[in-house]
Amino acid sequence: MTKQQSTDLARAVSCCRALSDETRLRIIHMLVGGERCVCELAEELKIRQPLLSFHLKTLKEAGLVRVRRDGRWMHYTLDPDGLEQVGSLLSRLATDHREAGVPLRTCC
Repeated sequence: MTKQQSTDLARAVSCCRALSDETRLRIIHMLVGGERCVCELAEELKIRQPLLSFHLKTLKEAGLVRVRRDGRWMHYTLDPDGLEQVGSLLSRLATDHREAGVPLRTCC
């Protein structure tokens, strides 16, 4: 495995982990409509701010959201570059699999 492949794999693991939670997927869906303040997200999701902060940190570390501070308020938006990288990685995996032309194997 090349260094680039290792980096891609680590990124994929981080993104898949971030997207494997229903609350985080709901956050992503809410941010499709544009930037949202933490207070808006917490109210709509009906979860406490500390738990929301954990989910937002996970999404940020995976490169899926961006944060902007405005005074004491934090505003989140989707990171289109991060989302495109995830889509590109998955697309590359599918293409590589198709191009490998590996025949189906039978067991036994």
